[in-house]
Order: sequence, then C-alpha cells, then structure tokens
Amino acid sequence: MTITLDLPYDQAVVAVRQALAGQGFGILTEIDARATMKEKLGVDMEPYIILGACNPPLAHRALEVDRLIGLLLPCNVVVRADGDQKSIVSALDPQVMVTIPEREDLRPVADEAGQRIRAALETLTAGDTTDLGRSDQR
Repeated sequence: MTITLDLPYDQAVVAVRQALAGQGFGILTEIDARATMKEKLGVDMEPYIILGACNPPLAHRALEVDRLIGLLLPCNVVVRADGDQKSIVSALDPQVMVTIPEREDLRPVADEAGQRIRAALETLTAGDTTDLGRSDQR
C-alpha cells in the first residue's frame, strides 16, 4: 500500500504518525535508514524512516491465535523523501499475517489491521494535509 504526499519529508513523518495514531497505532520501533547507512557504510541516501506501528488490541488478538506471529509484528510503515516537497509512504499489507504462516484464523485480525492502515493512508490523501504535517500538531 503506497501513497505520495505533497509534503516535505519532515512534515510527512509527523502526518503519518498522527494518521496512524488516529487508527489506534502507536510507534514501537523507529529505524532511520539514512543515518544507519551513512554511519555503517558511508553511503548517502534520501531521508528514509521505517516506523514499526502497533495496535495493541489487534496484536493481542493475533498473538492469541499464533505466538509465532510476533515474527511479523509490528506493522512496518516506510516514509521516504521524493524530492524536496514530496514524500512516499508505504505500508506492508497485514494480509501477510495470514499467508506466510498459512493461518486462515488470523484473517479477521489482518482484515481489521488492513482497514485501519488504509484508513490512515486515506486520511493523509483525503484533502489538505498542510496542518496535519505541522510538528506543533502533536
């Protein structure tokens, strides 16, 4: 699931966090791929962050079905710069929770997680994101 935002990277990261929070997701992990690649490999790349988003009730339901599902949690959402004034936001489809372990009983959890992530992405593309990406909106 991928969208393009007419927001600079820093504002897009704030907007994505807010949109995910609006759907009950908190950020458990954060990987600054740009800083890591620079530090470890001396390689430059565009601003790029991986956010590990978690909705605790959904995670609990999934873990109750299969404890190994923790290997696929949290839901990763990537925000990366696409030039100076645009950003790309991508999220892994939670249906992976159903297909990789071949556990059909996880489908309701994956369906709800997918609906919530899509709703967050739709919030970001639904209209004016000018105020949504401002850091003082936290």
